[in-house]
Amino acid sequence: MSTKDTTVPETMRSVTCRGIRDYPHHDDTLVPMPGPGEVLLRVERAGICAGDAKCFAGAPMFWGDSTRPAYVQAPVTPGHEFAGHIAAVGAGVTADAVGNRVTAEQVVACGTCLYCRKGLRWLCAPHDIYGFHSCVPGAMAEYMILPSKSLLHRVPSSLTPKEAVYIEPLSCGVHAVERGNPQPGDTVVVSGCGPIGLGILSVARAASPGRLIALDCSEERLALARTCGADTVLNVATLGADAAVAAVRALTDGGYGTDVYIEASGAGASVQQGLRMVRKAATFVEFSVFAKPVTVDWSVIGDTLELDLRGAHCSGDGGYARAVEMLAGGGVPAEVIVSHELPLDEVVRGIDLVNGGGGTEASCKVALDPALRG
Repeated sequence: MSTKDTTVPETMRSVTCRGIRDYPHHDDTLVPMPGPGEVLLRVERAGICAGDAKCFAGAPMFWGDSTRPAYVQAPVTPGHEFAGHIAAVGAGVTADAVGNRVTAEQVVACGTCLYCRKGLRWLCAPHDIYGFHSCVPGAMAEYMILPSKSLLHRVPSSLTPKEAVYIEPLSCGVHAVERGNPQPGDTVVVSGCGPIGLGILSVARAASPGRLIALDCSEERLALARTCGADTVLNVATLGADAAVAAVRALTDGGYGTDVYIEASGAGASVQQGLRMVRKAATFVEFSVFAKPVTVDWSVIGDTLELDLRGAHCSGDGGYARAVEMLAGGGVPAEVIVSHELPLDEVVRGIDLVNGGGGTEASCKVALDPALRG
């Protein structure tokens, strides 16, 4: 038997990922009820991630190709960036939880696989991420179930809805910087000033780098990068790749190159330029979802530069807690990073904005507000 507040309706509005570029909106989806150990969340905001947008567009990472199976299990409700209030609880969950404002880590870890046993739950082998696997429907709906194995975090009432929905992207920035491990005085380059890149800049600023450099092709996003702590911003589209590489190297000690390069753009050219910007024995962190494979000369990584090449995925071990702490401290400009709040029935418009298809309408973080009517 579940305990719920009296305002939970029988039906709700929701979005379904049915296939590539097939994300219909529904007005009459049944509201799920929580089972033992589960909670029902009334979604306050749901973010549209670059991964969601690339899934919509058909990226092989999500839909599979000759070398890998599909990851997304359609049909499924998308959305893994969210915050909301607990509206009902299943058996075994205290009734006092109803009304709590929470978010949940994007990976619902199994707790038993090799990675979970090693303490790497964000790399869990089944890898049930909200909104991609059918067992964990996501947040692009008025209500969603948080399974018993979900890792919940309280969201302070002081956070605005824009700040709350930015917890997940910022938590990814926390993990990316942890993987880069910049030391005080280091030169750090962050390529890509989207929502996660801006989070990386905010976190990297706290590591006391000697110089923090932001790269992007958008003047609007580079202006946000300065707000997030960048000392120097470079428009790669305006400069061109060769001049951008020269500019970065000129800003480093002796012209040797940057100590840490964090790639967060999802553009193949950013990987290639990064390999030209780093010094020998530097750290190169990759945190992106690419629309197609990227080719580079791997001999540069080993024989030429002896790079410390690191991937970064999701939020690591303490990303969510640190993100909540940073947002509560007022040091992250989420109110301007979240540029759009749209109703659920404008999900395709929101995805188009994330994918750069908004024409002259620039965007940064796009969120859906289930309470809005289109």
